Amino acid sequence: MKVGIVGSGMVGSAAAYAMGLRGVASEIVLVDLDPALAEAHALDIAHAMPFASGTAVTSGDYDRLRNAGVVIIAAGVAQRPGETRIDLLGRNATVFREVIAEIMRVCPDAILLIASNPVDIMTQIARTISGLPARRVIGSGTILDTARFRSLLGAHLNVSPRSVHAYVLGEHGDSQVLAWSCARVGSVPLAGFGAQVGAPITEAVQAEIDNKTRNAAYTIVKGKGSTYYGIGAGLARIVGAIRQDEHAVFTVSIVTENVEGVRDVALSVPRVVGRRGITAELFPDLDAQEHAALYRSASLLHGLLDSMTL
Repeated sequence: MKVGIVGSGMVGSAAAYAMGLRGVASEIVLVDLDPALAEAHALDIAHAMPFASGTAVTSGDYDRLRNAGVVIIAAGVAQRPGETRIDLLGRNATVFREVIAEIMRVCPDAILLIASNPVDIMTQIARTISGLPARRVIGSGTILDTARFRSLLGAHLNVSPRSVHAYVLGEHGDSQVLAWSCARVGSVPLAGFGAQVGAPITEAVQAEIDNKTRNAAYTIVKGKGSTYYGIGAGLARIVGAIRQDEHAVFTVSIVTENVEGVRDVALSVPRVVGRRGITAELFPDLDAQEHAALYRSASLLHGLLDSMTL
């Protein structure tokens, strides 16, 4: 499957590198407003492929995206000093109008995979601009937050995070909801597993893991300026599930008809991902506090979108 990436900064190039290492695409094409940057990343990644896979990595203009099955959008503008979040969203919406028009011109049947932040709002904007069905406009959502949550739980319990089934729901941002009440390790509820292995899930443990999950990006940005490896790997994993028609479950963001009574809002819940995009969504059993937190997250996102003029 051919995959396009629009926006060849750190996130776009990390996604291309991760896809190449995993061999989940037959061809990757990088497109950027700065063609020299796209070419440089494409060459560098292509030179790594003899050690990894048979993926062809190139760069070019939008016409090179023709016949792509998935196009990742990692393009956007940075926030200016003193600029409000709404102003930034407005400028990014302008970028998306130009980018999506070109993508739809050359590969209207592609699935759009949105990585630009704030990803939930940008996913909703992309769906509005493209006119595509919601199942074909997928935001990376909380896939990385979920990975962080599982990683921290695995470290506490001394078990592989791949055996931890726990989810972060709602916004990829400050209002995200860690779904503690339905978390499991293997088939065992989280609290019971912790008790069995001598690593109880106390209130202090929950508070520490919640804080580290919620604030991981701030720690990374403070140390090196931006995050890109984790989300690059997450995007590669989603692309692999689409290519193989895996029907794998990820917490990704699409425009959702109804979440806790909030209608038509893009946010993350566990969803089934395959060749057609999203084929089903799974609302986990939550406790009362988690239901209320998910409602607040959905309401915040809905209000932010309502404040914009698309």
